[in-house]
Amino acid sequence: MARKYERITNVQKLMLIKFLKKVSREHKAKIWRTIAEYLERPRSQKVEVNLSKINRYTSDGDVVVVPGKVLGAGVLEHKITIAAFAYSEQARRKIIESGSRAITIEELVSENPKGSGVKIII
Repeated sequence: MARKYERITNVQKLMLIKFLKKVSREHKAKIWRTIAEYLERPRSQKVEVNLSKINRYTSDGDVVVVPGKVLGAGVLEHKITIAAFAYSEQARRKIIESGSRAITIEELVSENPKGSGVKIII
């Protein structure tokens, strides 16, 4: 049977998965292993989250990670930090306009290697 890595053709995604698993082992932070597992899923199960859902389940000052793509439907009514694998153009614009931060998952890991206080939105 083929390894999971052999099915992933996006090199950036593959490198991110390996990085997350490494950090998870080094810092004993299960959250990064969970994010890696979501990123390993087949394309039919990929995660896409609208801003409206993020707004609904967060409050001011939260840090969230989306193991997939953030889409621009909806608005953000409070300032949060969002880390995701990818953003639509409209989503990134709306996040910045609301005063929130749109960062990569790698940046979040470097800021908070233990993953404490981070919410996963799927």
